[in-house]
Amino acid sequence: MRHLMKFISLLALLGILLAACAPAATEAPAATEAPVATVASAAATEVPAATAAVPAEKFIFGMLLVGPYNDHGWSQAHYDAGLYVQDKLPGSEMIYVDKVNPADRPGSTPAQLAEDLVSKGAKVIIFNSDDMKDSAIEFTQNHPEITVIHASGDSAWADGKDFKNLPNMGNIMGRMEFGKMMAGCAAALQTQTGQIGYLGPLINDETRRLASSVYLGAKYCWTNYLGKNAADLKFKVTWIGFWFNIPGVTSDPTQVANDFFNSGYDVVISGIDTTEAVTEAKRFAADGKQVYAIPYDYIGACEEGAEICLGVPYFNWGPAYLATMTAAQDGTWQAAWSWNSPDWTDINNPDTSAVGFQKGAALSADASANLDKFITELAGGLTLWKGPLTLQDGSAYLADGEVATDLQIWYLPQLLEGMDGASQ
Repeated sequence: MRHLMKFISLLALLGILLAACAPAATEAPAATEAPVATVASAAATEVPAATAAVPAEKFIFGMLLVGPYNDHGWSQAHYDAGLYVQDKLPGSEMIYVDKVNPADRPGSTPAQLAEDLVSKGAKVIIFNSDDMKDSAIEFTQNHPEITVIHASGDSAWADGKDFKNLPNMGNIMGRMEFGKMMAGCAAALQTQTGQIGYLGPLINDETRRLASSVYLGAKYCWTNYLGKNAADLKFKVTWIGFWFNIPGVTSDPTQVANDFFNSGYDVVISGIDTTEAVTEAKRFAADGKQVYAIPYDYIGACEEGAEICLGVPYFNWGPAYLATMTAAQDGTWQAAWSWNSPDWTDINNPDTSAVGFQKGAALSADASANLDKFITELAGGLTLWKGPLTLQDGSAYLADGEVATDLQIWYLPQLLEGMDGASQ
């Protein structure tokens, strides 16, 4: 009996040892941190657990950002869209390089940096700046197996002036002309001096049409809602020479904003990627001046000076990028030129609207109500790109009653009559 008990004890001990050596069937696999591209100091991002089955192989997409990923402007709007894709598309992962510009990365081209992203597994590359156009085309031609998006470009537009017919390159841009009209309207409704300054980047087709859209919106609301004479509205554009400040290369946007405020302009609207207009307006307001600013690109740009911010027109790249990555992942993507409008049922819907306008705390109640009327008019089909319109040099642009085509708007050759500032 004693030997039997001893044998039973040995069997029990053997069972314990075998159980300790066997893998736990119910133990979940350890979470894997998203790798960070070695060419960029990317912040690790926690991706919410997907509700659908995750593909066995990660779908990696890469972004080249012209400025810092956290610039509260153009580049951050793209970066946040990448996070949106990660959240919505199971198995997807973003890698990126920021500060892709000659000042921050001398000697490196966007095409070279894109090669590095491909070496890390990227199947899609987004070049996020007009300044990267030539390099993006070069890379696309050299990598027919990679899906390429050049944001803000027109190389995939069959009717455009720069069509390249590259089957693996597409373009995505929001119709920010609408957002800029809203910004101009808000400024015209709020200004006490009738003087609006526009802090512009470099001069090209895109920046001319966006600055002119601001002016059209301002003039419309100035005359139609306030009943004032268009000739009494002063609108000046000062260009700094690039999308953001490069010391020793561009004009200093801080100084440009100061010059506006010191010379009677009480609203400064930004067309650059960063928030100097907001920070300077905040500083002037702290000294007792009644001034305001409207930043650009990023929904959270007012946070740096909520008390002086009238609102911000912003891009929402998330829905278009999600559609792109989904199609690229399942093999249905096709090259296209996309100029995406706001969702007029809700311009601030994060899942549907390519362009929005976030009102600022400094916008008065009356101005806010009139801005709502203006947005309703735009949603109902109001077009301000309609003649008679004259270019800055006095030449005819649109005849009386003529509505501009996409080509005429996209490739606007000059600023419009009534605007002060360089066109070339």
